[in-house]
Amino acid sequence: QVQLVESGGDLVQLGGSLRLSCAASGSIFSINAMGWYRQASGKQRELVATATSGGSTTYANSVKGRFTISRDNAKNTVYLQMNSLKPEDTAVYYCNVDLRVTRWDERQYRYWGQGTQVTVSS
Repeated sequence: QVQLVESGGDLVQLGGSLRLSCAASGSIFSINAMGWYRQASGKQRELVATATSGGSTTYANSVKGRFTISRDNAKNTVYLQMNSLKPEDTAVYYCNVDLRVTRWDERQYRYWGQGTQVTVSS
């Protein structure tokens, strides 16, 4: 069993900053990609940023230059530093990880966090 625990969501004013954290624990052999998605009210979930085990990162165009994804592989934790926040960044943010649970099973499994609310007021 794998658990993802997110933290860091809050109410912040326009232009403010927040740092989200997501820690994975449980039956983990190795982690490949870690990422953040978000879902605003009435909208579909969308990709925000991803980071692979090799160090590659990708970002949604809407957050490039404002958000930074990073990983602490020793802690199985992924972070999302969000600066210059805008009201349109308001959403529930979900982390996910693609991982292997044992050395004998080469399949990748995807797990999701429970979500953390980020609200940006104008």
